[in-house]
Amino acid sequence: MQSNKSAEPLKVLSVSPVEEDHLSLEAIVGHSTWKLFKAQRLSAALAVLRQQDISVVLCERDLMPGSWIDMLENIRELSHPPSLIVTARLADERLWVEALNLGAWDVLAKPYEPIEVLRSVKIAWQHWYHQEPVSSAGMRLMRAAS
Repeated sequence: MQSNKSAEPLKVLSVSPVEEDHLSLEAIVGHSTWKLFKAQRLSAALAVLRQQDISVVLCERDLMPGSWIDMLENIRELSHPPSLIVTARLADERLWVEALNLGAWDVLAKPYEPIEVLRSVKIAWQHWYHQEPVSSAGMRLMRAAS
């Protein structure tokens, strides 16, 4: 039910091996009611996603090992997948087109611009909020049909 979701704070997961990324996001969202979770590796991020109902993931393009594409593939398995925002120092048009074509919500350049982060996360959250959770059986049917 959406009424339960609206009572909870917006939960954002920052996935990056770069500590500066996490600190920058903490400074940007620290004065809000949003709850920020952090992970340096894909495996740690997946553990957080299993424990929390994350609505938006900000994921560094290169995770070592892995990449944002691995994160996208993993979150698609969730019953209510979060919106994924790809982050990169070089957020060029090629990355932007690739990310959107594969199913990411947005691409943000680093260093983060606070207004851009807040705008992108808010819109990504709205997209996530209005999605209906899908059962794993329904997910398999949707994949087979596509």
